[in-house]
Amino acid sequence: MDYLKRYRKMIALRGLTDHTITAYSTYIKAYLEYVKKINKFPSQVSYNDMRRFIDDLQVTRLLSDRTINCVIAQLRFFTIYVMHKPWDSTQLPQRKFDTYLPYVPSQEDAITFISTFKDLKPKAMTSLLYGSGLRIGECCSLHYDDIERNNLRIHIRHSKNRSDRYAILSENSLDILTQYWFAYGKPKGFLFPKQHNADKAIDTFYLSKHIHAHEAELGWDHKLTCHSFRHAFGTHLYENGADLFTIKELLGHKSLSSTVIYVHLAAVSTKKAISPFDSKGGEKHV
Repeated sequence: MDYLKRYRKMIALRGLTDHTITAYSTYIKAYLEYVKKINKFPSQVSYNDMRRFIDDLQVTRLLSDRTINCVIAQLRFFTIYVMHKPWDSTQLPQRKFDTYLPYVPSQEDAITFISTFKDLKPKAMTSLLYGSGLRIGECCSLHYDDIERNNLRIHIRHSKNRSDRYAILSENSLDILTQYWFAYGKPKGFLFPKQHNADKAIDTFYLSKHIHAHEAELGWDHKLTCHSFRHAFGTHLYENGADLFTIKELLGHKSLSSTVIYVHLAAVSTKKAISPFDSKGGEKHV
């Protein structure tokens, strides 16, 4: 049996995208190679073997505990839906991991970073990440017709949560986008097509590469990612007075719990609060 092919078929039945299927298959492929290496068939693998695979994977690939949990979830799916065997979660428990707040550039730094781009393509893409709070995949997949200039909004098709939504379109982003559109041949399909294949969207790593290069040009520390600008969008909206429900809808979050992070990231929430040690009856005291 081609176990990897069977696994991919089973997860495809969940309606996942090709990109997600590929991502989910990565460690199962490594697992099957490991099983072959120890001269066993998948049906003969014990939980001890799985634990050794996890340990080996973490050492050789330096994976975080969060990623290890993803691997365990993939092994669980493989065991249940491909091998048709029960899964005992006490044998491979999910790991606890530390949660860190992501880096968010200030409004001034975000604007400086975008405005100093020389190349209009990464400049336009980054302006959409910050000006509209798009995910990098959503930005890469944009079509010409998704940009509603008169309404100043962007139609996001089939987002991460498999639902359409509208994002706001910044007037500054629209100006940059218009300059890009004329400079890059007026694309009418994908707004950011692949360089040698206009029928396909640009790869996500294109912008990551340009962001890192631009940091170096500016002499900045390497802190920014594509997602930093989406976080900055949500954080700065909250700092400017937008409520969490509005931010949730604009970002396309499925749950409000995903949006609450911007309360922690925003500087305004801690600046407005007064320690009870410094106040009495609403007034500051010494």
